[in-house]
Order: sequence, then C-alpha cells, then structure tokens
Amino acid sequence: MAREPRERADREDSEFVDRLVHINRVAKVVKGGRRFGFAALVVVGDQKGRVGFGHGKAREVPEAIRKATDAAKRSMIRVSLREGRTLHHDVNGRHGAGKVVLRAAPQGTGIIAGGPMRAVFEAVGMQDVVSKSLGSSNPYNLVRATFDALKNEDSPRSVAARRGLKVSTLQARRRDADASADAGADA
Repeated sequence: MAREPRERADREDSEFVDRLVHINRVAKVVKGGRRFGFAALVVVGDQKGRVGFGHGKAREVPEAIRKATDAAKRSMIRVSLREGRTLHHDVNGRHGAGKVVLRAAPQGTGIIAGGPMRAVFEAVGMQDVVSKSLGSSNPYNLVRATFDALKNEDSPRSVAARRGLKVSTLQARRRDADASADAGADA
C-alpha cells in the first residue's frame, strides 16, 4: 500500500519534460569565508501544449532544481498549437527589457531560437517556429517574455467565439489568404 503513491508520483512526473535553463551561484561573505547559494530556472512541459516555468533557490544545486521544478508545475499554462507543431499567428512578448518576436513557420523549419526560448518551445512540444530576441539576453527576462508572447496568442476557436463566427469560416479565410500569397510569390 505504501508504494502506490510513489508509483503514481513517478507516472505523473514521467509525463512532463523538464529543461534546466540557468543556474546562478551567489556568494555571501561571512566571518568564516563565503557561503554559496544557488538559484535555478527550470521550464517544464508535457510536449502537448502545456508549459510552465519556475525559479528555486537553495544552498545545494539539486534542491534548487527540485524547488524550481515544483514551482514550474504549479504555474503551467496551455498553449494552442496549429496542427500540433507551430503557432497560429505571429506574436510579440516582453518582460522588462527582454523582448521577443515569435513567428509561425512552415513544416520542416525546426526550432530557430536561442537557449532559454528553445527550452520553452521544446517543453511545449512546438516543432516549427522562428523567434528573435531583442533587448535583454537575461534568461529570466527571456523566459518571461516568451511566456508573455504565448499568453497573447489566440486560437481560431477563441477568435471565432469573440467575432460570433464559425471556426470553419475562419479556416477557409486563412486558406484563401495562403493561396493568394503563394500565387503572388510565384508570379
């Protein structure tokens, strides 16, 4: 009976992928020398559209990572993906001096992103995206700016509900626009 909760916890953990983004070592100078502490930034996702990030601080690295992972699991958001692989539309995000631009990409493009943003995209399960970071390169600000951008993304379902249209109508308009853009590029 005592083994059941542990097995359930292992199964629950196995559905999430966690990426360690950054570890920061800080030193406090005391009478006997220096005391070191560690801060960890972790991104956790299920690779099916759910992702979260967390920050943990402790005297030892593994404890800081554990705290950050727990915080990330508590702060998960859902991101709607087009065809399960990319964004529905281009989106901007910012946090502090960190600014990011995320663009939807055709199939086969891959993840074109720097370290902290790449960790978020891999955790969310995105396969094709083009991103650019502008401003600060601080990993904390970049991760928060990426999450701000992902929160600003609208799915066709939410747009259709807001406009009082059917989702199929919006999808048809998108296909027409894509077809006309392809015809313009060929000419």
